[in-house]
Amino acid sequence: MPEDKNWVVKSVNGVFQVYESEEKVAKGEARNYPYYDLADFVSDMNILCSMIADGPLKSFCYRRLTYLSSKYQLHVLLNELRELAAQKAVPHRDFYNIRKVDTHIHAASCMNQKHLLRFIKKTLKNNADEVVTKTRVGDEMTLEQVFQSMNLTPFDLTVDMLDVHADRNTFHRFDKFNAKYNPIGESRLREVFLKTDNYLNGTYFARIIKEVMADLEESKYQNAELRLSIYGKSTDEWEKLAKWAIENDVYSDNVRWLIQIPRLFDIFKSNKIICNFQQVLSNIFLPLFEATNNPSKHPELHKFLQYVIGLDSVDDESKPENPLFDKEVTLPENWTDFENPPYAYYQYYMWANLSVLNNFRRERGLNTIVLRPHCGEAGPIQHLVCGFMMAENISHGLLLRKVPVLQYLYYLAQIGIAMSPLSNNSLFLNYHRNPLPEYLARGLCVSLSTDDPLQFHFTKVIRNF
Repeated sequence: MPEDKNWVVKSVNGVFQVYESEEKVAKGEARNYPYYDLADFVSDMNILCSMIADGPLKSFCYRRLTYLSSKYQLHVLLNELRELAAQKAVPHRDFYNIRKVDTHIHAASCMNQKHLLRFIKKTLKNNADEVVTKTRVGDEMTLEQVFQSMNLTPFDLTVDMLDVHADRNTFHRFDKFNAKYNPIGESRLREVFLKTDNYLNGTYFARIIKEVMADLEESKYQNAELRLSIYGKSTDEWEKLAKWAIENDVYSDNVRWLIQIPRLFDIFKSNKIICNFQQVLSNIFLPLFEATNNPSKHPELHKFLQYVIGLDSVDDESKPENPLFDKEVTLPENWTDFENPPYAYYQYYMWANLSVLNNFRRERGLNTIVLRPHCGEAGPIQHLVCGFMMAENISHGLLLRKVPVLQYLYYLAQIGIAMSPLSNNSLFLNYHRNPLPEYLARGLCVSLSTDDPLQFHFTKVIRNF
C-alpha cells in the first residue's frame, strides 16, 4: 500500500484538482495533471459534428467502407477453406477452450432466470426465518413473511412467474425493460436478492454472484467484466460497495468490475436528494481521489479499486435532450435545473475527472480506470461523437450504421465496440438487421457480449455466439 500523501483535493469548475498544501490552494498551483478544458471539448465536438454533415466526406467514407466490405468478401471467397484447415491444424484449441471475455454484462442480471429461480427457492428453503427487510412503518420481515405477503410458496414459483424475460412488449419501451429487473414484478424481491446495499448488506446478492463466478472458474476459459452501480446520491456509496465486496469476498480471477453510473440527476433533484450537479460529481469522484491520496484511511476502497477497470454511463439514450451546448454552458455547481444535463455534459465531466484521477493514480503506482460508456444504442448521433472523443471503448454503437464518417473514424482509431444482438433484438433493433457482421467485415474492433443474461438468455449457453 502506498504511503499517505495528505494532499488537498478541491473541485475547480466541476473538475477535481490535487494540491500539495493549503498554501498551494490559495495560490491556485495545482499538480500538473493535464486534461482538455470545456472550451476545447466544445470546439472539437462542433468540428466533428460539421465533418459528419460534410457531403464529399460522407461520399469518401461510404466508398471506403464499401471497399472494406468487398475486400472482406473477396478474402472469404479466396481463403475460407485454407483458414478452416489452419484452424483444425492447431492442437488443443477449439471454440470451447479459447479465452472468452464478456465485455458488457450487468452484475444484477448476470445469472440466467433458471439460476435465479433455483437460488430463490434454495434460500427460501434454508433461510426462511432470516429477517431480510423492513416495512415502511419499521416492522421487520423474514423471507418467509415477504413471500406470504405476496401469497406465494416455494412450490408456486416458476420461471414464467418470475417474469424477468424481455419479450416483444419491451421493444422501444425502456421503462418496461427496467421493470423486468424486479422478479415477479416486486421491487422488494429485487431489493432483497439483487442489491448490495439493503437490510442484509447484500449477502444474498454476493452469494449468487459467487455462484456465477464459480461457474466461470469451472469453465476455465470464460471471463466477465461485471457492472455494479454507483448512483452519486451520497458520499458513502463507494465505501459501502467496497465493504460489500471485501467482507463477502466477492472475488474471482475470471471477473473484473466496472462501475456503472446511471444518468438520473433529474430524478434525484425532483426528490430533493441533491441540490446541484456538482454534488453528483463529488459523490462519485471525491471518494476515489481520497482513496488514492490516503489509502490507509480507506483500506477497503483502496483494495476494491485494484479490481475496478472502468466507469460506465448508463440510462435510456432515447430520452429527448438537447445534444449540443456551447462553452458558456452552466457549470456543475450552478446546474440546479430539474432538467437532466445532456449526455455530452455527463461524459465530459466524467472524462475530465478520470483524466486527473488517472494521472494521480499513475504517479502513485496504482492501476488506472478507463471510461467505457453505453453509447449509440439509441438517441442522437452526437452521443457517438462523445464516445469517439473520450471513450476507451463503447457498448452497443448501433447508430454507427447510419453515419459513414463516424463509422470510418471508429475503424481508423480501432475504438472497441461491445455489441449485444440479443439485447438489441428485445429493445431497439431486430436481430436480422443488426450491423455486427457488417462492422466485423469492415474491420471495426468489435466484441460479442450478453448485456443481461437474466432478461435475454434461457440457459448457460451464450446464445449470442
